[in-house]
Amino acid sequence: MPEGEVRPWPVSRFEDLEPAHFEQLVDLGPEVVLLGTGSRLRFPHPRLTASLSRRHVGVDAMDLQAACRTYNILMAEGRKV
Repeated sequence: MPEGEVRPWPVSRFEDLEPAHFEQLVDLGPEVVLLGTGSRLRFPHPRLTASLSRRHVGVDAMDLQAACRTYNILMAEGRKV
């Protein structure tokens, strides 16, 4: 988020993602969640991101480098990302 502290996310492998990992992001009130998936693009199953989708929060998966670039652009615009 543009303001506030950086919080660790307890996931180090794509295969370990669970719905609870995305549910904990809801309280932050993001407009969009960028999911960096490592060196290659991978898409999370919709059941993992359902809590965000129900609240009309976009989830964009991309490789890690693209996610970092996109994050910096959206942050510079003051977006809640």
